[in-house]
Amino acid sequence: MASWVFRGYSAKRTFNIDRLIFSNKLSISHVQCKYLSLAAFERPLCRRSFCHNVLKRNFRDHSQLSSRRIHSETSPINAKTTVAKDVILFKYENPRFFKFLNAFALCQFLFWSYLSHFCFTKLRDAPVVRENDDLPWWRRINMGENKFKNSLAVFCFIIGYGILGASWMFTLKSVRYLILRKGGKSVSFVTYAPLGQNRIMTVGLENVSAGESRKNARVQLPIKVRGHLMYYMLDMRGEFKNGVLFDSTAGLKRAF
Repeated sequence: MASWVFRGYSAKRTFNIDRLIFSNKLSISHVQCKYLSLAAFERPLCRRSFCHNVLKRNFRDHSQLSSRRIHSETSPINAKTTVAKDVILFKYENPRFFKFLNAFALCQFLFWSYLSHFCFTKLRDAPVVRENDDLPWWRRINMGENKFKNSLAVFCFIIGYGILGASWMFTLKSVRYLILRKGGKSVSFVTYAPLGQNRIMTVGLENVSAGESRKNARVQLPIKVRGHLMYYMLDMRGEFKNGVLFDSTAGLKRAF
């Protein structure tokens, strides 16, 4: 009789401890069914094994529930794209870099343009004596001859103009702000400009297509706009103010 009283007391004590631990996770009836066999709790090893299994199963269920809840909250499919006011999707503030870039490109353009003008106006025709074959090859070239002089002048100008054009194109295609307009039907690209001001362009979402996913982009995220040459670039050093809304609007890949 004393043995049965001890067993009942031990089981009741263990049940009260586990009842406090799992009150927020499991129902009381689920815990009670584990104590139908009192003999299984006479040995400490069985009690530890039981608690370990319950904790493991409860942690797995809680993790699956949390992952489903997080996925439902952050899924682009469930995002509401109809906004009541303008929403900033992306922001990249680095005006100092573009000022230095365009200043450098302008200096390069002036330098190569001056060199082109110098080649065209200052190089004189100096015929080379053909009798001496011991001269190196560069001494045999008459740089003042028209074909060499004109070619060198055009080549220098193309280099300077190419540097300036490439820097201006990169500046105009670098997005400073990406704004989803009221109603969620169009987006505005606010890009940098060579002279420091902003350049704004508004297009419909059906004319915007992302080159790749926001999570897969490493350095820059390209966005194609229908009817425009080249891609608009979103620097990944910028900040996505509303990533879920971006993924369900401007971040989608469309076929056109």
